[in-house]
Amino acid sequence: MLDRPRFLLSGDTALVVELGDEISPEINRRVRDLTVALEKANLPGVFDYLPTYRSVLVYYDPVATSLDDLKSEIERLDAGEGNQDVGSPVVVELPTLYGGDHGPDIEFVAENAGISVDEVIATHSGTDYLVYMMGFSPGFAYLGGLSEKLVTPRLSTPRAEIPAGSVGIAETQTGVYPIASPGGWRLIGRTPVRLFDPLREPPVLVNAGDYVRFTPIQSVEEYAELERQADAGELRVVTEAVN
Repeated sequence: MLDRPRFLLSGDTALVVELGDEISPEINRRVRDLTVALEKANLPGVFDYLPTYRSVLVYYDPVATSLDDLKSEIERLDAGEGNQDVGSPVVVELPTLYGGDHGPDIEFVAENAGISVDEVIATHSGTDYLVYMMGFSPGFAYLGGLSEKLVTPRLSTPRAEIPAGSVGIAETQTGVYPIASPGGWRLIGRTPVRLFDPLREPPVLVNAGDYVRFTPIQSVEEYAELERQADAGELRVVTEAVN
């Protein structure tokens, strides 16, 4: 982790604020803290910001603020001046039906790891995954914490369309496709929970700094009932505060 932010220009209206040189929960927490502080500070000239694994991209109007003033304000916020309350992250539970038509690649993942399908399910659902950042598509969460046992190569040829809610593994990462889209991740299950709904407020279910917990669904019938509830807007998503 860097003692002080490192600034890199990104064109004439954006500034990259680097806070570290590696992917780690500690650096990502600092990214989250700075992002929330920027949101609450409402700095003159700043009109948007994008948090990533280890940096924040800050968009600004060079007519409304100088680069030197912006850097000074960011350093002040990063140092914790103002005592911004960033709030507490939550764990969001995603009921997931593993295997079968919903997870056609789970046998490959098991074979690649040299373990049984049941062990894949137990291992994958036995971790609370940190949401490092959002991106790729609306509501897509980049999750950290996948067991080394489950590291699996991507498909050699991506699928043309993957159903929304599909849970996959690609190399050292796991994640959920929030909308139907092409993709090359190995699919091991599916959740009926809508991670992105443009008609919902807020439309995105999880945010950077939160955690995701996959909870196994025991039958196709149970999945179908939860999917019905989701379609009707009746599905209650379980969340709990992180201590």
